[in-house]
Amino acid sequence: MADRYYTLHIAGCTRNLPILNVTDKLAIAGFVMLGDVELTDACAQALAKKVPPETDYVLTAETKGIPLAEELARALGMDRYIVARKSVKAYMENALWVDDVSITTKGTQKLCLDGTDIERIKGKNVLLLDDVISTGGSMKALVELTEKAGGKVIGQACVLAEGNAAKRDDIIFLEPLPLFDAQ
Repeated sequence: MADRYYTLHIAGCTRNLPILNVTDKLAIAGFVMLGDVELTDACAQALAKKVPPETDYVLTAETKGIPLAEELARALGMDRYIVARKSVKAYMENALWVDDVSITTKGTQKLCLDGTDIERIKGKNVLLLDDVISTGGSMKALVELTEKAGGKVIGQACVLAEGNAAKRDDIIFLEPLPLFDAQ
C-alpha cells in the first residue's frame, strides 16, 4: 500500500493518486481510469472540446485507453473508435504490428491492427489517445502503426501529460502530472 499520495483535480473530479516507485530514483502518481465511470466521462467531455474537428477516428492502445476512447468517440458523435491490440489474435487477418516500449509496461510489447481497421484508417485523419503520456513510447508506436496503415496522425491526446511531456506543444492534454523522487 502506498504511503504517499498526489491529489489530482481534473475535469471537475478529485482523486488521490498513490505515488509509486518505478525505479530506485523515480516515482509516478498511479493514475488508473479503468472502472471509474465518472472520471472517464468527465475527461472525455473535456477532451472533446480540444479535438481537431477534422478527426475521422480515435485510435488507442489496448487496455487502459479503451473506456476513454469509447467515451471520447461518443462525445464527438462517432460510431466507431479503433483499438491497437497487444497481440495478434486468431481472428485477425492481414495484421500489422509494431513494437512498443512504455515506462509503465515491463519489457517490449507489440501493438497491432487487424486488416479491417487498417482499411478503416487508410487515408483518414487519426487522433491518437492514451490516458497518460510520459516518455511518449506508446505514442511513437501508435504513430508508426498509423503511418504504416496509411492513416494521417493529426494529433496526440491524453488526460495527463507527465513530466517533460507536459512541456510539449504537440500534445492535447487536460492537466500536467509531476514526477516524483523515489523513496
